[in-house]
Amino acid sequence: MPEAIAITVLIVLILVVIVRNIYVVQQSKAYVVERLGAFHSVWGVGLHLKLPFVERVVKKVSLKEQVADFDPQPVITKDNVTMQIDTVIYFQITDPKLYTYGVEYPMNAIENLTATTLRNIIGEMELDQSLTSRDVINAKMRSILDEATDPWGIKVNRVELKNILPPQDIQNSMEKQMKAERDRRQAILQAEGTKRSQILVAEGEKESAILRADAEKQSAILRAQGQAEAILAVQKATAEAMQMLNEADITLELLPLRPTPDGCGHTGPSGEGA
Repeated sequence: MPEAIAITVLIVLILVVIVRNIYVVQQSKAYVVERLGAFHSVWGVGLHLKLPFVERVVKKVSLKEQVADFDPQPVITKDNVTMQIDTVIYFQITDPKLYTYGVEYPMNAIENLTATTLRNIIGEMELDQSLTSRDVINAKMRSILDEATDPWGIKVNRVELKNILPPQDIQNSMEKQMKAERDRRQAILQAEGTKRSQILVAEGEKESAILRADAEKQSAILRAQGQAEAILAVQKATAEAMQMLNEADITLELLPLRPTPDGCGHTGPSGEGA
């Protein structure tokens, strides 16, 4: 009986040990495994069994793209202006082994490397250039950081300057300059609006004058046409009247002689007989 209990306990312990050493690696994960204190392998996606007391998982690494938002760093421009710049880095672990053994505290190393690189780049630029060259700074930093982090198994995909904060007095000067520029643009817009309004009024008056002149011209033409038609009508009536009178005279001349009682013709009221 004691032997059976001991065997049962042993079997349960073995099962517990086996279960505790079964690992399921999820998608976008990688496990770095050591055997007897030395690197052994990197487990990818799937089911894995770890040898108890011999192997151990030293690091679970995420293969997803990660974001590191660093605190603002003081940097000095070429013209000796101190600014505060905070950066955001998008990176991805491409080699879990190098990430595990390449450098102690990789995130601290990236932050320090980022600060150093940023100071070197900004130190070669003047204030105005640094404020207007974000894309250039981002590209340079990404290239330098990506090359420097290759031995650590890290790939830097993007670097973004989130905020650039010049000293307060320079900020005040910039705000005043921006306000002056806004006021200037507003004045220009108002002047252009007034000019445009005056142009529209002048064009309207011009078009109105043209329309009045056209109306007077058309009216004069119509009056002249009316007078001409009236004159033609009078002349036509006069001609018709003259024609009627001429026709009447001809008719009188052609009337036959009326006979008299004595048989003689009579040509008129006082004429003599033929």
